[in-house]
Amino acid sequence: MRKLFGTDGIRAVAGQSPLDPRTIHAVGVALAHHIAAPETQPKVILGIDTRESSEWIAAAITEGLRDGGAVVESAGVITTPAVAFLTRSHGFAAGVVVSASHNPWQDNGIKVFGPDGYKLPDATELAIEEEIFRQLESNSNHSTIHTAAPAVEEADRAEYVRSLLAAVPGLSLDGKRIVVDCANGAASAVAPQLFDGLGGEVRIRNASPDGRNINVDCGATKPEVVAKYVLEDKADIGITFDGDADRAMFADENGRVINGDAVMLLAARDLQARGLLHDNTVVATTMSNMGLEAALKRSGIRMLRAPVGDKYVLEQMKKTGASLGGEQSGHILFTGKSTTGDGLLTALLLLDIVHRSGSSLAKLTEDLKTFPQVIVNVKVREKKPLEGISSIAEKIREAENALADTGRVVIRYSGTEALARVMIEAEDESSMKHHAEAIAQAIRSELGI
Repeated sequence: MRKLFGTDGIRAVAGQSPLDPRTIHAVGVALAHHIAAPETQPKVILGIDTRESSEWIAAAITEGLRDGGAVVESAGVITTPAVAFLTRSHGFAAGVVVSASHNPWQDNGIKVFGPDGYKLPDATELAIEEEIFRQLESNSNHSTIHTAAPAVEEADRAEYVRSLLAAVPGLSLDGKRIVVDCANGAASAVAPQLFDGLGGEVRIRNASPDGRNINVDCGATKPEVVAKYVLEDKADIGITFDGDADRAMFADENGRVINGDAVMLLAARDLQARGLLHDNTVVATTMSNMGLEAALKRSGIRMLRAPVGDKYVLEQMKKTGASLGGEQSGHILFTGKSTTGDGLLTALLLLDIVHRSGSSLAKLTEDLKTFPQVIVNVKVREKKPLEGISSIAEKIREAENALADTGRVVIRYSGTEALARVMIEAEDESSMKHHAEAIAQAIRSELGI
């Protein structure tokens, strides 16, 4: 069982284990050793988000990578999917991103991509973890960082932007007013350049990072903010990214939030109409609403469910050959277009669908009728198996029996934060809220902080 890597890399409070300088150095050494081929010096590309801790963490992992025999190139502040793209297109042995995505500014993280641009399989992460712990046992030094992060290769960002634009030839925003919320994160360094030249009127918001304002009252975790901007600016569409821009959420012209489920429905129907939806199949996760499943079924499209995490969605897509997959939270994956969730790419593809349809975003998604859904997050001090705690298991069984065929109960730990997530969907909203709170309270009593 992995101890450091969660569903999306290593993530913690910056400066605290496992994101202290000594452990970060060990991560770099272990990764360099893992990717090294005989008698070669592996090359690694590094990208960061806008948190104030990202620079020193980048310096610490660079030192570890170099001590492990690797050469490091930096793309500077750039999105996570950009690093995946550059890793694959330039033949790097690995890509490393210093980011905690949607987490608060105090947190940070390390994500790793293999040479194919895909996130590492669990087994590979486990093997790297084992060496990290060996490095920590054998070396007590490296509590101080002696090297600076490498100089930034400015051409990397421009190359990534060109690749995005190539994915939507003919896209025009003429006659449209678009609001883009960059979450004061990595998209701040890319989105203005990307949208410049597409026509229309694009208003960029929250693109002035100060190291501590990433995701603060903005971004994909608060899509109601961009929905408010849409109404204020009388815009046609709102787009909002998370801190590292690997996911996107939207708002239609009426100020209604359009989440990943609605994007998947839109994209699935568009691909189906063009004969590009392999086996009429879409891969979602356990968190996607039953309403999406019903809407897809009406269009003759089958929906499969994977565990939460875009890497697990991608694994299921590879197994089934599916052309499209994603998460309600806004990670969307298009086979052949990206190797990981890419919020900027998703935004362009959605804008292209709207452009080609000649309709509005509200009209295109109006038949998605979602079941009432509630998600309760409970901060926990440890992540014990919930089914092994009788008081919690009892409340979960009560909910499942009461809802039967009229709802769903999904209880899981976050892979990136110290949280238990209680998600319930049901036709009856009062019953849904009652059972969600009962389960959440049981978790608080047993494991809460």
